[in-house]
Amino acid sequence: MKRKWMALSIIFAIATFLTGCEPLLVLDPKGPQAARQAQDIMLSIGIMSIIVLVVFAMLIFVLFKYRASKQSPDYEPPHMEGNIWVEAICVGIPVIIVAYLSFVSVQSNYIVEATPQGYEEKEPLVIYASSSNWKWHFSYPEENIETVNYLYIPTDRPLEFKLYSHGPITSFWIPQLGGQKYAMSDMITTLHLAADAPGEFMGRNANFSGKGFAENTFEVTAMSPTEFVEWVDEVQETAKPLTEEKFDELIEPGHLGRMTFTGTHLDFMPPPEGHNHGSSHADESIEDSHSEHEGDHSNH
Repeated sequence: MKRKWMALSIIFAIATFLTGCEPLLVLDPKGPQAARQAQDIMLSIGIMSIIVLVVFAMLIFVLFKYRASKQSPDYEPPHMEGNIWVEAICVGIPVIIVAYLSFVSVQSNYIVEATPQGYEEKEPLVIYASSSNWKWHFSYPEENIETVNYLYIPTDRPLEFKLYSHGPITSFWIPQLGGQKYAMSDMITTLHLAADAPGEFMGRNANFSGKGFAENTFEVTAMSPTEFVEWVDEVQETAKPLTEEKFDELIEPGHLGRMTFTGTHLDFMPPPEGHNHGSSHADESIEDSHSEHEGDHSNH
């Protein structure tokens, strides 16, 4: 009896503790890409739960039906051949489940790799997200500003991230907006995201990259398009310009707080070109940014 009450107390304590936990970020999506991934996760959990329940039900049935009985010592069970229907079910059902989940996974991969559904007709905001030990640099070529360790984005607009690294391989991840993707030093990878509603989200490097990996995080703030334009105007009026010397200091190993600059490091340290998997939007953004700067210099 004491063991029974102890077990019930433990179960009650665990249940009480879990009710106070916040939901998993990947299951609290704030964008279409993350919503698709959360849907696939819940589908997988549902299928696995059904399998577990069926297996346990069969186990209980077998334990009761074929439990030891008071047979004579010389009793020999009858010889039984294999049952083709049982074997077909045991092999066929797992094959069907794996095939279905494979189909869903491939379909989802194509969806999350493309422009978010519902945003196909909108012009994406191109952001170059580059990592260094152990910080993130966000370059907005169209807006001609750059931030360190924080990201401001507008809602209801597709986002096109161009990822690369100034050091070891890292992985760019905003769990509530979409899945992670690698950032490497010799190529650019593209990640399409979007935020459906304003809010603050957590972003981080999800790939181990040295002793400072645990703090290699950044803050994401999604705001209305109007507020985003106001923020850009404020930065352009108040922030200091980013120089090559300053950027060389920033990419040295270490941790930094939030920083904001006008101009981007793309002007004097362009992203890798050898394996550029980016779209024309990014190329046009850089070209427009360069032409604007050249025009400014000629005016001076």
